Amino acid sequence: METISCKVKGMNCSSCALTISKYLEKKGMEEVAISVATEELRFNLPEGADAGEVIDGINNLGYEVVLPNQGNKGSVFYNTLSFKFVFCMVFTAPLLLHMWVNWHWLHNPWVQLALTTPVYVVGMLHFGRSAFRSLRNGIANMDVLITLGATAAFVYSLAGTLQQLGPDYLFYETTAAILTLVFLGNLLEERSVKSTTTAIAELARMQHTHAKRLNEAGEVEEIDNSELRTGDRVLVNAGDKIPMDGTIYWGGGHVNESMITGESEPVSRQEKDKVIGGTILEEGNIKMFITATGKDTVLSYIINLVKQAQSNKPPMQKLADKISAIFVPVVLGIALVTFLGWYFIGQTTLAVAMMRSVAVLVIACPCAMGLATPAAVMVGLGRAARNGILIKGAHTLEAFRNIRQMVFDKTGTLTTGRLQIGQWETTLEAEAFRSIVFSLEKYSSHPIARSITALWKGVPETALQQVREQKGMGMQAKDKAGNEWQLGSYLMARHATKDDTHNIYLLKNGELVGWMDFVDELRPEAPRVIAELKQSGIRTILLSGDMQRKCAQLAQQLGIDEVFAEQSPAQKLEKIDVLMQSAPTAMVGDGINDAPALAKASIGISLSDSTQVAMQSANVILLNNHLGALPLAMGLGKHTYLTIKQNLFWAFIYNIVAIPVAALGFLNPIIAALVMGLSDVVLAINSVRLRFKKVT
Repeated sequence: METISCKVKGMNCSSCALTISKYLEKKGMEEVAISVATEELRFNLPEGADAGEVIDGINNLGYEVVLPNQGNKGSVFYNTLSFKFVFCMVFTAPLLLHMWVNWHWLHNPWVQLALTTPVYVVGMLHFGRSAFRSLRNGIANMDVLITLGATAAFVYSLAGTLQQLGPDYLFYETTAAILTLVFLGNLLEERSVKSTTTAIAELARMQHTHAKRLNEAGEVEEIDNSELRTGDRVLVNAGDKIPMDGTIYWGGGHVNESMITGESEPVSRQEKDKVIGGTILEEGNIKMFITATGKDTVLSYIINLVKQAQSNKPPMQKLADKISAIFVPVVLGIALVTFLGWYFIGQTTLAVAMMRSVAVLVIACPCAMGLATPAAVMVGLGRAARNGILIKGAHTLEAFRNIRQMVFDKTGTLTTGRLQIGQWETTLEAEAFRSIVFSLEKYSSHPIARSITALWKGVPETALQQVREQKGMGMQAKDKAGNEWQLGSYLMARHATKDDTHNIYLLKNGELVGWMDFVDELRPEAPRVIAELKQSGIRTILLSGDMQRKCAQLAQQLGIDEVFAEQSPAQKLEKIDVLMQSAPTAMVGDGINDAPALAKASIGISLSDSTQVAMQSANVILLNNHLGALPLAMGLGKHTYLTIKQNLFWAFIYNIVAIPVAALGFLNPIIAALVMGLSDVVLAINSVRLRFKKVT
């Protein structure tokens, strides 16, 4: 199934997004995800469907689809909301002025018609065209309400002018004010919603910079970083932005990675270390090989993942979408009942009845319900990304509020994984023991293996064949002489020894020939994180493949509530399944053996130094490789959900109160248009508070 990703120009509010989404679902598209703020659209094209036909259909709705290979075209200035609002305001201001000053020429119906007509034409080209196309596709959007309200007032006034029926039939200022104020509301909403994506915009700006490429002669040529290719050599001086992902081959320094990891302190980077494009070299000078460009870089991966998460709808949005889908027909019905009720039952004039029904049309706001969730989610995910927390999907952000249990792996998660070799013993020669251990562990990504290969770098290697890793147990291989070597936990060696007190065991042809112990360094932030989680009422659990004795010792040191030790990957998966039956459970892990459990948990959380499999299985990645971000992630999840509830409450209450107030005649259409225009801004402002409020 092909996935289509593109930008959609011309979406002014969440009602537009809902119109496009409904159209695509009607056409059979799957997994439709759309964001008003970023103008991003993504959907799966079923087999046999014509992508060109679907895109043409979106264009026919009144929007402009921009595909990735077409570049990002800016809007022509006269098509922007800013221009349309200013243009309409120039003609509307004199019309509103005549209500307060007694200038005879402003009361002339032909002058009022001349002033209103340009506003009406611009309004119909914008709202009317959108309304017509949405109705043609069987989906009534908010622009239908605006078009009907403005047209009713304009046609009524025009009829009064042509028949010379007098000032009681003139409502030109109502027509112009409705359209102008709705343009103002859309403009404020557009700017308010854009402010919710500030964090992603800042990350995106980091992608664009200049690079000092080194040619074959070693000379420096300054180019745009988009011209770089994998394998290019680049010079980066102090204060420069690192142009793309790469590996240092000369020099060293301190790199500020705060915009990606949230870590304020610069980190040391030396030869053979990897560096991330978009970060800043604060001290030192380096030369590096480019290893990834464009969409393959870490920064692009982060931005795309956050954009996808922002456009996904959490469960709470479904109710609002269902109501929004039937909202416009319901409001049209209420407006009709209002008109008939006031004219036939209330015994009012035709003008009064019409103005009250127009007020109902223009004060109703389905956008508020559509915007309530996306605005909060965009700010929550953006703040998380700015603090080095990559959350895959809005549903994950919402799921944090239910978490009651937090499960931790041990090595590389609660500990740093930077192990120091303690005691070791072998029946082999010392050099031969080190050689075979190093040669086996260099094929593993487990933290213990990484520590051994780092500490014993330079040890002569043993040629091995048929090397493979047994998940949760260890490594095994054969040498040229046909000897079978095994290196792993006690689970691998239990048939050869009863002593289970060591970290790893080396076996030759099934017989024990040595063992090693390690001293593992506890993460300095781990005690504080465990204490904060327990203070929040979260039950903490240690789930590890390590020995019972060591796990119990660590749990006691940190104050962890429960311990499950010596667990294989299959047992970890079963244990997570059992724990989830009692309460929603999150798991923090880092190894291959954690991947199944991370995928199974309500929320899987991985550190950035984790294996690729663990990061792909996780719902959340802590990019700064720091457990201290965990309470912030949970706090953001809970407060984002709270903000969504506040937004939805306002959206529903606004419409529940405003529509009857307008129907009962307490609001004229001009005030109604102003109130409607400001209703969405309230939601955006409430959502933006998430960027600053204390959430832990």
